[in-house]
Amino acid sequence: MIALLIVLSSLFINKLSGETKNILVANYNTLDYSRQMLIALNNGIENPESIKLFQENLNGQQNNITEAGEKELTEKLVKNFEKLKQSPAEAVMLRNVQKDITDIMHLNMQAIQRKSSIAQSTADSSIFWVTLVGTICFLIAFILLVNLPGNIANPVKELTGSIKQIAAQNYSQRVHFEKHNEFGELATAFNSMAQKLEEYKAGNLEKLMIEKRRIETLINNMKDPVIGLNETKQIIFMNDNALKITGLHKEDVIGKSVQDISVSNDLVRLLIQDLFIPENKSGENKKAPIKIYADNKESYFEKEIIPIKIIPTGESEEKMIGNVILLQNITPYKELDFAKTNFIATVSHELKTPISSIKMSLQLLENEQIGKTNAEQKNLIESIKEDTTRLLKITGELLNMTQVESGKIELGMIPVEPAEILEYAVKANKSQAEEKKITFQIAVPEKISKVMADSEKTAWVLTNLVSNAIRYSYENSVICLDIAETTNNILFSVTDTGQGIAPQYRDKIFDRYFRVPGTKKEGTGLGLSISKEFIEAQGGSITVESDFGAGSKFTVSLNKASV
Repeated sequence: MIALLIVLSSLFINKLSGETKNILVANYNTLDYSRQMLIALNNGIENPESIKLFQENLNGQQNNITEAGEKELTEKLVKNFEKLKQSPAEAVMLRNVQKDITDIMHLNMQAIQRKSSIAQSTADSSIFWVTLVGTICFLIAFILLVNLPGNIANPVKELTGSIKQIAAQNYSQRVHFEKHNEFGELATAFNSMAQKLEEYKAGNLEKLMIEKRRIETLINNMKDPVIGLNETKQIIFMNDNALKITGLHKEDVIGKSVQDISVSNDLVRLLIQDLFIPENKSGENKKAPIKIYADNKESYFEKEIIPIKIIPTGESEEKMIGNVILLQNITPYKELDFAKTNFIATVSHELKTPISSIKMSLQLLENEQIGKTNAEQKNLIESIKEDTTRLLKITGELLNMTQVESGKIELGMIPVEPAEILEYAVKANKSQAEEKKITFQIAVPEKISKVMADSEKTAWVLTNLVSNAIRYSYENSVICLDIAETTNNILFSVTDTGQGIAPQYRDKIFDRYFRVPGTKKEGTGLGLSISKEFIEAQGGSITVESDFGAGSKFTVSLNKASV
């Protein structure tokens, strides 16, 4: 209806606009030309400016002839004006020109009156039709306004009330719409749903109770301790193993707030502390196993808090309904890990002494005072020397790893000159670099603060990083060794120009025993892992930046020594 009114109004307005424009463009312009020509006559036709003004408006009039008879009057005016220019003093000629102009003006005034009458008639017709159509549309809209909301709202209101009853688990509710339309079909579907829900409630309550008992039995027979909490941190279940290790009784904890239980139970307090840590901080540190006395011995458990979230029926947002605290007994694995660590430590320690003896014997063989060796023997001695050096490095790494795994890293933290640590690493790798004709580009500030570090372990880390840089760099290349100072830290950087590290392996190179697939370089895969543990034990960090195909940059950050 609105579109109909818009179209009708637009048509009439467009028609009126055309008729009005015709009056303004055609007749009004002629009247204006005539007025200007009369002004030129009044100023004196002998004046050149007056003749020019008259001629310009006469030309405009000749191009603006729109009415019947106007052309003849304009031609007559042109002839009389020519005569007047020849005899400007004759009054008869002047009156004839004025009369011609007046006749043209009179003709256009009559045209304006006639067109105005037509426009008025069009306006009256427009008002009539727009009013008639608008009245009809208003009556239709009023009828719809009175009747349509009730026809739609009343069934919807009744259906809404029935839905609320269903939501309140009153499944006997029914809707009765007698009309055979969409509401009737909706009522039929609703009644069918309510009937099925009523049958489902009656038939599944017993099944739900059976499933509840089954789940409770399953939880109670789990070997791992399990604690269940609802959304308000109340204990809703606690299996037998959880009760056993906490020393609690079921009747004393079910339905109670876990905060109240933790006040008098240290183990429960330790288990729930992560529930009250903000999410952005709860995963910052690697969680160590929890020591708990269970099964008549000191046992180790890994704790996992599992949030229980659901999307309620008919909603779109997830809702937290509780948490499950699961303790996984890892004591057997921990015992195996201790046995492995002790075995590696023992074997490494036992191997280190004979390997050192072999190395010392090789040094004696190289001494020509004992006896000269031929070229082939020298090659064999050199080969054995390289193997013993590599074995010593491996046993050293294994011994260091046993320190890391046992948590017995002994640190001697003292203020140290950063340049001294770097100089030790350079000297330790000097011969290896010379073999590949690799040069070191060292950048150390003249004045730099001391670093708070264990000089031996930090030098070991830098030696390992420089050794790796030499190993993976090409011959005749340059390795950059830099020391920098920030507000609180001293930074050691080792930059090589080797093949770099592929992006998919960049986050794994500090993992134990990890080696980039496809590499032909020798190693245990422990050096970077031990380096990371040594540096982090000193309160520092080690990071890597790598451009695959262009080289890598390892940066060690340690705290500055306080002044």
